[in-house]
Amino acid sequence: MTLAASVIVVSRHRAAALMRCIVALTQQDHPQFEVIVVADPEAVGQVETLGLPLKCVVFDEANISAARNAGLGAAAAPVVAFIDDDAVAEPTWLSRLAKAFDDTRVTASTGFIRGRNGISYQWQASEVDHLGQDHPLSVTDPVLRANTAQRAVKTQGTNCAFRRADLLGIGGFDPAYRFYLDEADVNLRLPGMTAIIPDAQVHHGYLASSRRAANRVPLSLHDIAASTAIFLRRHAPEANFDEALKALSLRESARIAQHRRAGRINAAAELALLSSLTQGWAEGLARPLSALPALVTHPPPLQPLHTGPRPGRILSGRFWQRRRLLAEAAASRDCITTVVLLTPTARPHRHSFQPEGYWLQTGGIFGQSLRQGARFRLISFRKRVAEEAARLARYRPIA
Repeated sequence: MTLAASVIVVSRHRAAALMRCIVALTQQDHPQFEVIVVADPEAVGQVETLGLPLKCVVFDEANISAARNAGLGAAAAPVVAFIDDDAVAEPTWLSRLAKAFDDTRVTASTGFIRGRNGISYQWQASEVDHLGQDHPLSVTDPVLRANTAQRAVKTQGTNCAFRRADLLGIGGFDPAYRFYLDEADVNLRLPGMTAIIPDAQVHHGYLASSRRAANRVPLSLHDIAASTAIFLRRHAPEANFDEALKALSLRESARIAQHRRAGRINAAAELALLSSLTQGWAEGLARPLSALPALVTHPPPLQPLHTGPRPGRILSGRFWQRRRLLAEAAASRDCITTVVLLTPTARPHRHSFQPEGYWLQTGGIFGQSLRQGARFRLISFRKRVAEEAARLARYRPIA
């Protein structure tokens, strides 16, 4: 039997995204889990209108680590999972992450992440070293990998789970990391095995926040630089600091230059961002660091949602049938509904979860869905729908 789980969602001033994330969580096939929302007062107020048995923690501070620890304090299940408010989970996501903990050697699990078009991967598998550098892994099937203080599987914060007792035992998340590298720090401090589960998937959109614009242009690099400095102070010899700063500066300078070439920022904004990186690095070197004793929590009893396996169905049609099919999908309450709307074109496909509670894929009958696929190919409407349904059936019930 899969272990019970607590899903923690941290949100700050993004109530609409949070609501959509929670609606998707109500469709999980895991039969025994609770949802803990850690959010600003306004968002908590909106979430409570859903009428769901949620645990809500009011928290309005720009510190992702402290917010996650606040959620951890309310978690009653032996497995705690994390997802971002601007992400939505496939219905099989949590059960697949939690199943990994049937192996007592496993202390963490993570899955794959799809990007803004809902089809291409944003993140697959990687390890992180003691310098904070990523090392991609080629993983196609579930696998266990041992963690060390020098190198560990990197669990992305929008798709990860931990054995609660082990996470509490290392002191949870380090509040010194207000944003960035907070999970990587946990990965290096947490002993045991991490399970990589490719089919435990979420879709992540990178919405605007206090740190980035809607077009993904950073508004400041202060926290990235500060957290990098703190990470090195925690895990690396001081002799590596200068080299790490150079690598950080080169990487971020290249990213900023790309935004400028695309016309998203001007020269003044570019200089301001580079200045924020320098200031953040200096502040990170000076920020006080505290010991991380084991956390002791007294959570209220598990407060599970009414979830579990349910059937799925696919509604398909042409673009002129859109209104009828979407209305039918929105009225569905007892099954996982996927709508595929196609035009007689080669338009690329997009896939998303709608706030009304159904999945929607749009594009051309002859268009590309998988990035490695052909940009144009002749195929019938019926066969194209069948192909897309077969692809999606790995992650959710279709029929």
